[in-house]
Amino acid sequence: SDDEVAGLDSIIVGAPTWHTDEESERSGTEWDSWLYSTLPNIDVSGKNVAVFGVGDQASYSEYYCDAAGELYDLFEAAGCKMMGFTSTDGYDHESSKAERDGKFIGLMCDEDNQDDMSEDRAKAWVEQLKGEGFF
Repeated sequence: SDDEVAGLDSIIVGAPTWHTDEESERSGTEWDSWLYSTLPNIDVSGKNVAVFGVGDQASYSEYYCDAAGELYDLFEAAGCKMMGFTSTDGYDHESSKAERDGKFIGLMCDEDNQDDMSEDRAKAWVEQLKGEGFF
């Protein structure tokens, strides 16, 4: 419920990207309506938020994990403390709306082309979040 979300100290959010190269509603899921209709009406300011995204960097190299960038933008605009930035090293994509200042805004996973790397990336990200005081 909305009250449960408002009561959390830390929130991990994620989404796939289906609507490539769109400016909004990039996930093509129910997230889209929640993000624009509900999130603005919930007080989440000051909450720790970490974002993950899933995508296909080979087939959608120009739009890799774009929906994760939208999540970041909307939760940051709501006053959340954004955590868990990761390196773009080891990825093979042309561009992503999930990049800020040369880093990803969170954990990005490509289960189509780098599924053998996802588990280690996720474990390292959780350890990083622990070190950042997320939990």
